[in-house]
Parts: sequence; structure tokens; C-alpha cells
Amino acid sequence: MERNYQEEERYKAAKKQIKEIKGFYIHLLVYLFVNIAIIAMNTNFNFKIFGNFGFETSNLYTAFFWGIGLFAHWASVFGPSLFLGKKWEEKKIMELMKKDKEQQKKWE
Repeated sequence: MERNYQEEERYKAAKKQIKEIKGFYIHLLVYLFVNIAIIAMNTNFNFKIFGNFGFETSNLYTAFFWGIGLFAHWASVFGPSLFLGKKWEEKKIMELMKKDKEQQKKWE
């Protein structure tokens, strides 16, 4: 019984991780599509011999700030857990389970 429970928990954890990875890749695709569209729509195709060649730096603000958010999303999915990560979660779960077990023994 406990073995099935452990396998089910591992399956649920793997499924959750796959969902997080899929969410990141969807976020990345939307980021690329939207920013390419913004840059394409705002590019002046009247190229000049000297000057900015039809490109303005203001086109990059969305990509830059959204990129910071995308990096944070990447770090939460693939990066190391620096603060309240998965190891912390596991440790806390084990603590609470142990505390609950002790509480049950107290009343038996």
C-alpha cells in the first residue's frame, strides 16, 4: 500500500514539474512572437544611409522588461531553488507529517 502511495506521489510530482516546464515554454513562445511582432510593426523600413537605420531603441523596452520576468520564470522552473525551494518544501512536509504522527500517538 505504501509503495503504491509513494509511486503515486512521484507521479504527481513529475506531472506537476512537466506542467511547469510546459508553462515556461508557452511563455517563451508568446514572448518571442509578441516581441517580434512589436519590433516588426515599429520598424521604419525607409532605411537611411546614416542614422538609426529605421530602428528605435524604444522598441526594446517591452522585450527587456518582459525578458526580466521571463528569466524569473525560467529560474523558478529550471534554476536552483534559492528561497523556499523544493528541498525546503520536502523538509517542511516531513516536519508536519512527523508532528501529526506524534500528535496521533499522544491521543492513542
